[in-house]
Amino acid sequence: MFYSVRTTFTLLSLLFLTVGCTAGTVLSLLWNYYIVSVFALLGVAVGALRIIRFYNRQTAKLMFMFNSIENGDYSFQFTTHSPRRNDTLVNASLNRIHELLTRARDETIEQEKYFRLILESVTTGIVIIDEHGHVRQTNREALRLLGIDPFTHVSQLGRLDEHFPTTMREITAGESRQLVCTNPQGSITLSVQASSIVRRGERLKILALTDIEDELSDREIESWIRLIRVLTHEIMNSINPITSISDSLVERVVDEGSDPQLRHGLETISQTAKGLISFVDSYRKFTRLPTPKPTLFYVRKFMENLRSLALATVPEEAAPVEIRLSVEPEDLILHADRGLVSQVAINLLKNAIEATAETPHPQIDFSATIDSRERVILTVSNNGPSIPPEVADHIFIPFFTTKTGGSGVGLSLSRQIMRLHDGTLKYRPGSEGTGSIFTMTFN
Repeated sequence: MFYSVRTTFTLLSLLFLTVGCTAGTVLSLLWNYYIVSVFALLGVAVGALRIIRFYNRQTAKLMFMFNSIENGDYSFQFTTHSPRRNDTLVNASLNRIHELLTRARDETIEQEKYFRLILESVTTGIVIIDEHGHVRQTNREALRLLGIDPFTHVSQLGRLDEHFPTTMREITAGESRQLVCTNPQGSITLSVQASSIVRRGERLKILALTDIEDELSDREIESWIRLIRVLTHEIMNSINPITSISDSLVERVVDEGSDPQLRHGLETISQTAKGLISFVDSYRKFTRLPTPKPTLFYVRKFMENLRSLALATVPEEAAPVEIRLSVEPEDLILHADRGLVSQVAINLLKNAIEATAETPHPQIDFSATIDSRERVILTVSNNGPSIPPEVADHIFIPFFTTKTGGSGVGLSLSRQIMRLHDGTLKYRPGSEGTGSIFTMTFN
């Protein structure tokens, strides 16, 4: 406060000196006191020079501070021990401004880290683009869904689908669209929701990407389960009386020694009905899976046991099948229902063996790893022919099969088991149209 009063007094003194000397110069010239006017004029010059120097000195400090801040340099500091007390006050004030700006910058950086952490933690992919299609920011989930890293421009989405870049540019705030594309992990269905924001005078578009394929699969499975329950209930209600009546009639025919042809017909009806009951019972397990009872177990030993079981199913006349194991890390542990997961994995291995039956040197890769989100991923791939696209779209639908005598329940049941583990089972073709890859992901 003292320095503030002193600075004000000094500036006022300089102003009064300059004004007074100016007035003295004018009066002395009017009265022809030339010598006095010279000294008065020197006083004007000294006062004006002191004011200009003070102004330039403080302006230079302000310009230095603004330039440093603009360049992101907050390390400057003005001395508070200047021989000029007026400068000491100004320097202390500038240092105070520097302290406030530094604190605001640090708080902004902490806030950006906080929001960045939230952005990386959400399970929705976020992509922020400008009006020219340049990607300003993304999160890890968006890169995973799109399978593009680094992702710098929407034109890169053309490798997923030729219409994808145009859709990203044309989608407007508040609009939502669904897109089906193929990333390195396989085909996915994305829901894209757009919003916009103006930041530093520039309009940015925020795109939220959500993989809804799993949600659609869950709804599809639930619909099939309800349908199967209704069908099995109605079929069983209709068949049970037929079985009971046909068995009674067969007994009466045998006791009475009736026509053998009639007895044969009744026995056929009875056996057919019982076979249909057995058939229906085989599908009931699809809707009556037990609740998983997870335990911890080492994946390496688990996979070795499954490989032995799978190789035992290879026909003797078939070519030798090589099942190669890969576990990374070696001590990988899985928390799941071992029995149910074994059912899924052995089904995939058997399918792989059947798929490579016509391959000269059948090979199956059975691998396990953990991804960046700490999800355990089991993969079964083979070098047989890929599943045709028109067939691949239906392989997880209950009762769909291309095998002679197949039930069409295996893959549907496997996906249902993975669903109960809060996981997924997905298929994608191998590279260059050869081989099939099934991936079990445990979230």
